[in-house]
Amino acid sequence: MGMNVSGKKGAMADINITPYIDILLVLLIIFMVITPIRQMDLDVKVPQTSNDTEGAIDPSVIVVSIGESAQIAINQEETTIARLGAQLQEIYSARANKNMFISASAKLPYGDVVRVIDIAKGAGVGDIGLLTEIR
Repeated sequence: MGMNVSGKKGAMADINITPYIDILLVLLIIFMVITPIRQMDLDVKVPQTSNDTEGAIDPSVIVVSIGESAQIAINQEETTIARLGAQLQEIYSARANKNMFISASAKLPYGDVVRVIDIAKGAGVGDIGLLTEIR
């Protein structure tokens, strides 16, 4: 606040805004410098393709397949939705690698795939990957 010295009585009610503008400009510069440094991304594991392993299936990889009529298979071995949780718990109880893949038909309702994911998480599966068909 400034004082009026021109002969009139009373205090002058003007606010000096110069320091506020200086602070605003400094904050603007700080945010402009920090914004490009911040990384806003998700960790995604992208599978690497190799031509020498075509057709060779690793036996340690668990793939749960869901067909068009909701038939379920664990590594080509048929099972039911009622027995899926117990079988997955039996498989993953002694494994250090808790990864699993789900291959589902594109015509299948989304809720059926989510139900299988929920059962797998309840059975102790860690990471779940979704397989797609390449056309």
